[in-house]
Amino acid sequence: MKQDPSDENLMQRYCAGDTAAFDALYARYRRPLFRYLQRQGGDASSSEELYQDIWLRVIDARNQWRSEEGFSPWFYRIAHNRLVDHWRSRRPAESFESTDEVVTLDQHWPDDWLLIRQCVERLFKLLGGLSESQRSAFLLKEEAGLSLQQIAIVTGTGRETVKSRLRYALRRLRAGLEGCDEHA
Repeated sequence: MKQDPSDENLMQRYCAGDTAAFDALYARYRRPLFRYLQRQGGDASSSEELYQDIWLRVIDARNQWRSEEGFSPWFYRIAHNRLVDHWRSRRPAESFESTDEVVTLDQHWPDDWLLIRQCVERLFKLLGGLSESQRSAFLLKEEAGLSLQQIAIVTGTGRETVKSRLRYALRRLRAGLEGCDEHA
């Protein structure tokens, strides 16, 4: 069975001019990146704009990538930095996007799906209520699957700071989602 090339191998090939390697990276990261952006609290059009801008920045910065850093932390640092720029320019009154297109109800179990939808909506509101640093740390861990050390690199903070942000984020999310586990 043939093993897929690593992200780092694909990036090395892309830096050497192999556009098919970029296509493979894009295919691998397009959905996780878009989910990460949507869960950061932007509306669909902002998420789409950020998404395109991040990929352009990846293309522009490809010669600055170093293999010892790993692809995923480098990639999510670009995404994180672009999000920080976006948050700084965003009006504070903007609200966290509705989950209408994320959850659809199944007609067979309307009561269960309604409860699940309510819990998902509560989660999205809670995510929107976290500080930017807590939300970012949580989503980099849960959505992007980064380690604490990788999150520290992406956010430019210490590992202990990341642990603290995650601890506070999880505490707030658990408290706000109390009762949802009974319906899952």
